Amino acid sequence: MDLEAFQQSALAALGEETRVFRAPGRVNLIGEHTDYNDGFVLPAAIDREVLMAINPHAGRQVTLTSQDFHGVSTFSLDEIGYDPAQPWSNYLRGVCYVLEEAGFHLRGADIIFGGDVPIGSGLSSSAALEVATATAFLALAEYDLPGEDVARLCQRAENEFVGTRCGIMDQFISTLGAAGHALLIDCRSLAHRSIPIPPGVKLVVGDTGVRRGLVTSEYNTRRSQCEEGVALLQTVLPDITALRDVTPDQLQTHKALLPEMTYRRCRHVVTEDARVLEAVDAMETGNLVALGRLLNASHESLRDDYEVSCMELDIMVEIARQQPGVYGARMTGAGFGGCMITLVADDAAEAFVAAVAPAYAATTGLEPSIYVCTASAGAGEVAL
Repeated sequence: MDLEAFQQSALAALGEETRVFRAPGRVNLIGEHTDYNDGFVLPAAIDREVLMAINPHAGRQVTLTSQDFHGVSTFSLDEIGYDPAQPWSNYLRGVCYVLEEAGFHLRGADIIFGGDVPIGSGLSSSAALEVATATAFLALAEYDLPGEDVARLCQRAENEFVGTRCGIMDQFISTLGAAGHALLIDCRSLAHRSIPIPPGVKLVVGDTGVRRGLVTSEYNTRRSQCEEGVALLQTVLPDITALRDVTPDQLQTHKALLPEMTYRRCRHVVTEDARVLEAVDAMETGNLVALGRLLNASHESLRDDYEVSCMELDIMVEIARQQPGVYGARMTGAGFGGCMITLVADDAAEAFVAAVAPAYAATTGLEPSIYVCTASAGAGEVAL
């Protein structure tokens, strides 16, 4: 998104007291369907973001203008209700509602926002919007809140106000991301640390164009299967409370306790947790070949054991792996469509995009979107 053009148009529309805030989207490098099993994830904030221009005033009214949705929505901070007519506004309304309920007294404002995080593609445009909103309103009211707390409040807004039962990874990385780094998150304790992405590589995201129609019901089924696995394994491993606590050797030893499908679901989660920690080691030692192999193994596990890939994702991953300069590729996100993440050498990224897009379109009849990304910093104010 053209920051300078956005700033100029926002200043012209809102006035000289306008301040601009940003929050990035994200891609998860590895660690899929591990979050609700108390496991590990390794997302990175990307250089696609939501920009929010905000001009405070003395009252309690908030006026929202969305460039992406071409709409306007107005509400009072004294009575924040859900707006079914402008559903995009509920992400902002929800954040304000949760902040007010938590005791933060916010200021009324006029807001213009837009961004270049593709909507509905699995790159967390909703979390970026929530985090930008919280960052802006807290700054205007002169509250200094740790990023972990901002992320929790934004997750609560999406869970309780918008009604989406998301985990905390998306808000966490949008708030706490660091340029050139991924973020290892322990989904049990929320302990986290930044992991440097080795030099010489680009994160290339490929959007299949397939939207995830089955994800809600299948997601709930996978959760139930994991819970069943834990309950059965507790008969011989009484100290475990989640699949996070089970080692690959333990799972193999007690395989006979589990129905075949339940075993395969558990095998994905247990091995994926191990792959995340191995990926951290590979990144910290600069071993891109090992990191790529782990991404490839993650895709195979998601496809075969967890069964959350789809034909289009598998086709895109296969095409990606055939290109020069590619270390590894896998589906990223909940599955049944959405996006692929590929590690590509810097000097091969342009040719990769030029080759993969037409090959995928010729095979599937779908036009993909492919984004060459770098890891970016988390949310903050933009200096005007």
